[in-house]
Amino acid sequence: MNIDRNLPGAGRPFRLLTVLDKMIIKDLFKTVVSVLTVLVVIIVSRKFIKILAQAIEGNIASETVLALLGLKIVVAAATFLPAALFMSVLMVLGRMHREQEMVAISSAGGGVFTIYRSVFGLIVPLSICAAGLSMYAAPWAEARSEQLMHQDSENADIRGISAGRFSEYSGGELIFYTENVDAGGKMSKVFVQNKQGNKLGVVNAEYGRLEYLPGGLYLILEQGERVQGIPGQKDYTIEAFKEYAVLVEKKAVAFVPHLEALPTGKLWQSKQLADIAHFQDRLNAPFGVLLLAFLAVPLAKSSPRGGVYGSVLVAFGIYFAYANLQRVNHSWVMSEIVPTWLGYFWVEALLLMVGLLMLVRLYSWKWVMLKLTGKVAL
Repeated sequence: MNIDRNLPGAGRPFRLLTVLDKMIIKDLFKTVVSVLTVLVVIIVSRKFIKILAQAIEGNIASETVLALLGLKIVVAAATFLPAALFMSVLMVLGRMHREQEMVAISSAGGGVFTIYRSVFGLIVPLSICAAGLSMYAAPWAEARSEQLMHQDSENADIRGISAGRFSEYSGGELIFYTENVDAGGKMSKVFVQNKQGNKLGVVNAEYGRLEYLPGGLYLILEQGERVQGIPGQKDYTIEAFKEYAVLVEKKAVAFVPHLEALPTGKLWQSKQLADIAHFQDRLNAPFGVLLLAFLAVPLAKSSPRGGVYGSVLVAFGIYFAYANLQRVNHSWVMSEIVPTWLGYFWVEALLLMVGLLMLVRLYSWKWVMLKLTGKVAL
């Protein structure tokens, strides 16, 4: 039996991805990586400058800076992945229109749904990645960042301790000196001058260590002698001790994470309005990836005579309106102007309607109806 190999699929093995699919997915993936890298570098650089400023002031340890940088990259990637995909689809498909590649695809029988199939071959897996980043990775990164910042704020007083240098703590009421500090933080040959009201205390001890106790941060001194009295008067006290504790600073060590750092499972189970609104906000990332990509396909064809990055300006305008509408809607949900069951989903529905209207604008209602009834090949 002779097989007409000109018929679609006749005598050919089934392939999940065609040559066209692989070409578009490859170009789109490289563009997404490039655009996302640029966006993340710009945003994280601004935040990193603030982190460096705090590190210079001594509020953040130097070894914590790189960890915070990595965590900020995770958060920024989760935030800007929808925008990067939107612009990448516009850039790749816009280039294909300008170089007449779309004309060649159309002459070979490929339509707009052929392009959608190729684009969503990458968009669907990336939307799953966006969901993972938004739901799990970004909250974990935020929680870890807050924990590191909290630990550094607790340790701000002890970070400046070094052997052979006088240091002031508690607003100058405590002057501290040690000859040596080992790797475990234990100090030897310690001198402390502590002011309590009009009395001045001078302590010399063989050993010392810093320790958090219920009242705050204490300097625990061992095997020493304390002299206390009023300067200029002969009435003073001399006493020896085996262990003596000096309060360095009163601090609340409780760690209370912000909403951005709460696990998604906790938000899902919560009945608080703020938690519900923030949980819906995390759903915007995967939905935004899908809907912005859906909108980008007809948008790329709407300006075929534009420059290489002509559609990017339009993308900025649409994404700016979309992102700001989400922020405004957040305040509406919190104010109960918008019911919680509706939440953010009306914004996503509006974006879907804009995409459908652009398809209708380019191909007419008649073409859409023919596609839906199957009278025109996909």
